[in-house]
Amino acid sequence: MTVAVEKPEPAQQVADAAPELKNPRRKVTRPMMVGAIVVVWLVLFAVLRGKQTLTLAAADLTGLHRWFNDLNDSVGANRNSNPLFLYFFNEIRLVIDNLVTFVQDLISQPSGDRPVPQIGWLGVVGIAGFVSWAVGNWRVALLAMAGFAFFGLQGLWQESMDTLALTLSAVLVALVFAIPLGVWAGLSDRFNRIITPFLDFMQTMPTFVYLAPLTLIFLIGPASAVIATVIYAAPPAIRITAHGIRNVPETTVEAADSMGSTRWQSLLKVLLPMAKRTVVMGVNQTIMAALAMVTIAALIDAPGLGKTVMQALQSLDVGTAFNAGLAIVIMAIVLDRVTTASSTRAEEVRNATGRFLKWRRPLLGSGAVVAVVLIYLSHTYLWAAQFPGDGTTGSHIASAADSVTTWVQDNLSSLTSAFRNAITNGLLNPFQSLLTDSPWWLVGAVLVGIAVVLGGWKVSVTTAVCVGLLVGTGMWSDAMTTLASTIVATVLVMVFGIAFGVWMGRSMMVDRLLRPTLDAAQVMPPFVYLVPFLALFGPSRFTAIVAAVVYAVPVAIKIIADGIRDVPETTVEAATAAGCNTWQIITKVQLPMARSALTLATNQGLIYVLSMVVVGGLVGAGALGYDVVAGFSQSELFGKGLAAGLAIVLLGVMFDRITQAAARRTSA
Repeated sequence: MTVAVEKPEPAQQVADAAPELKNPRRKVTRPMMVGAIVVVWLVLFAVLRGKQTLTLAAADLTGLHRWFNDLNDSVGANRNSNPLFLYFFNEIRLVIDNLVTFVQDLISQPSGDRPVPQIGWLGVVGIAGFVSWAVGNWRVALLAMAGFAFFGLQGLWQESMDTLALTLSAVLVALVFAIPLGVWAGLSDRFNRIITPFLDFMQTMPTFVYLAPLTLIFLIGPASAVIATVIYAAPPAIRITAHGIRNVPETTVEAADSMGSTRWQSLLKVLLPMAKRTVVMGVNQTIMAALAMVTIAALIDAPGLGKTVMQALQSLDVGTAFNAGLAIVIMAIVLDRVTTASSTRAEEVRNATGRFLKWRRPLLGSGAVVAVVLIYLSHTYLWAAQFPGDGTTGSHIASAADSVTTWVQDNLSSLTSAFRNAITNGLLNPFQSLLTDSPWWLVGAVLVGIAVVLGGWKVSVTTAVCVGLLVGTGMWSDAMTTLASTIVATVLVMVFGIAFGVWMGRSMMVDRLLRPTLDAAQVMPPFVYLVPFLALFGPSRFTAIVAAVVYAVPVAIKIIADGIRDVPETTVEAATAAGCNTWQIITKVQLPMARSALTLATNQGLIYVLSMVVVGGLVGAGALGYDVVAGFSQSELFGKGLAAGLAIVLLGVMFDRITQAAARRTSA
């Protein structure tokens, strides 16, 4: 007897394979509630447009701004008499200044009666080659030596060495604190819980916001630049070191304890050696973060390549900005490759045979001798201290960049203008008008409502506090302008992130081709992204938005690609067997099941964009970015610039909490 079995429909098969994708009918979902809030907002906007917008003219100051100005004047007047400054802050500034001056005397600035540094260009190239070879391999050494020599050919040797001196000083100070704190966090769950919120806060904040309050305490100059860089660059080393300590197998630690090892011996002989590769990765991330921050610190008179780029951007000199930006890119690539190779070498040496070490040690000794000879020559002879040539390569690069810019502006202006106007008039202006022309309390209520829906009541309380403080800063209108640019850029980031992330997640070949480019893009300091788009689109809000999209999209693509790849293959196979085509698999299976990755990508994309849109104040983005920059350059606007920095902090905290809570709810 044959029993007829009814074949299930394809849709039913997919639903059975992925039950979590079922959406009960008549259920009010979070997107529906957010949509309802937006509809109510649009209706009220049509009625109340232009009322209670808290608009503030560019030259106007609030009571808070004047109080900040008075505080700045008071601190300046009492800096050398107040005990807190006299015996604490001034001493810290003196120590940092002496450290930076010492490193600059070594490699970048004339030292004492010498017209050149203690170690000239030939010695620096020799040190770079030897260190790269010692911690990496000969390929990395050649890359490092070629990269450093290219700085001289560009005519930017001293600027490059100033940047390197600030970076090395900041990394040294950061690691002095970060490594012990990371070890402590890895060993103590209690301390890890205490320090994590502070690390979250430090990493959430855009780089700009560290500068204004630090200049109030430590003045404008290298000390403030290094301290700001330490604050920004230390968290990755702390987190990654703690991660490495926690990942050491418990059986190994227990074996050491059973043999009578003390806690200190276990740390030095077991935990740190076995976590060495992870710790080196933390050092890599710290160096990259420090380089990015040091270039931005040019806004507070930090020397180096960042100052050259900033001055060129302000004068719209694309060629000079491109040449200096290229030097920053090369330095970032060299430092990244050297530290990345050192983590690989750490693993190789740990697993090496005695024979391998036996032939490597004499070679390293010979390399050290060569490096010492080059250092001696560069210290003794002027030809080995001053880079030969007049930087004609850099002049040619700048000239070529200017020629390309002119050609683009002459031949592609209609195309670039049309694209810029389409995005600006079709998306940016309407959304900005909605934010800036709505009553402040209406926008605040909308933000709190969205926070309740996506994050819960705790996040809504944080959002309400941030909204209230934003109003108190007197920067509400400019904050809404910045918010409009940030959200538009984040939307574009997610469009590109989903498109390329899905492509990478579904194809290992595409992943292998794109991931190295994305990794390299994440290494680049934010300043660098402004230069090519300034040439394409001129100084405008749109230039800042496009640069922000390019800066933020690599991290979004990688997060989404990993989320797509984590979707169980059995679910995808079930959908394929049910007759679903590629589009249906992506939209009905993979993207819904990767929604936590999408939310996390939105969070990271928004934080990156917020940082970059503010940097775009240098190329016409206006709003909070311009307010911060103006506060550094005009003493009467210092208070307003400080309030603008506080407004950026509040925007970052508010949206970080909303998107993080949404990610947790989605993955729950």
